[in-house]
Amino acid sequence: MRWNQLGKSDVRITELGFGGGPLGGLFAPLDDRTAAGALRAAWDAGIRYFDTSPHYGIGHSERRTGELLHGRPRDGVTLSTKVGRLLVPQDPAGRMDKEGFMVPATHRRVWDFTRDGVRRSLEDSLRRMGVDRIDLLLLHDAEEHFEDALREGYPALAELRAEGVVGAIGAGMYDHVRLTRLVEETDVDVVMLSGRYTLLDHSALDDLMPACTDRGVSVVAASVFNSGLLATPRPAEDAPYDYASAPPRVLRRAHRLADVAEAHGVTLPQLAMAFPLRHPAVAGVVVGMRSEGEVRRNAEAFGARIPEGVWSDLRSEGLVDERAS
Repeated sequence: MRWNQLGKSDVRITELGFGGGPLGGLFAPLDDRTAAGALRAAWDAGIRYFDTSPHYGIGHSERRTGELLHGRPRDGVTLSTKVGRLLVPQDPAGRMDKEGFMVPATHRRVWDFTRDGVRRSLEDSLRRMGVDRIDLLLLHDAEEHFEDALREGYPALAELRAEGVVGAIGAGMYDHVRLTRLVEETDVDVVMLSGRYTLLDHSALDDLMPACTDRGVSVVAASVFNSGLLATPRPAEDAPYDYASAPPRVLRRAHRLADVAEAHGVTLPQLAMAFPLRHPAVAGVVVGMRSEGEVRRNAEAFGARIPEGVWSDLRSEGLVDERAS
């Protein structure tokens, strides 16, 4: 498993990272034993970059990620979490979380990108995970709160980095336009881009990717399967795309991509994970995983050798942008 540096920081990540969203019970319940099995399998596969957030299962993902690290060398792991939502305790009164995570509603989320909010969020995350530091801290889902995140959240992150409390800072969003502005107006080390630099969506090539290249900012590509459409060798008719049903035109394009992959003896998931890393700004990909089996399949697919002819064929058929190296 190769390691890459994040921007101008001293923080490095493995090229394949473990995305902690499913550990929070995203869309389906997940018990502690299954979650622990997934994390152990990731460790055994050589994954040493683990990304989580308070948002994921209102703390469950952070707690489970922290449990993996108990008894393991902290210096050999890169850990990232996020700020922007504070978790406020409440009586669940038999209710389940309303934001897609199948967990009891023991807390409610409160948006807060202020300096105090960022510091409190970090302290809460450290306590939930049982660790003494975070390597990478990201502003999370700030699309609808961007000015607050830019004017208050970013300076708070920069202060934490200057104090040596965190090693690298950035933001995680799907909005490549706002991320581009963040890159151009601040001194972030990295951006985590969700679903906008994938085999199916090259939106970020217009602005974010060149901005990151010019300013030496690293990109971590998340949602490389576009929420499931690219996660199997042949997408099903009801496969999801960006958390909704895949439109017919997108489904047809995915099948065309699969045709080219099969002609070269590789699979769609293998291409989906390999594609972002061909861009010089991309330091790694993060894949959400919820079981030992998923981890093993993805780790094996990630390690596959991709013939160079695949990419030239994809370009010649208009399936991959010429600018995508």
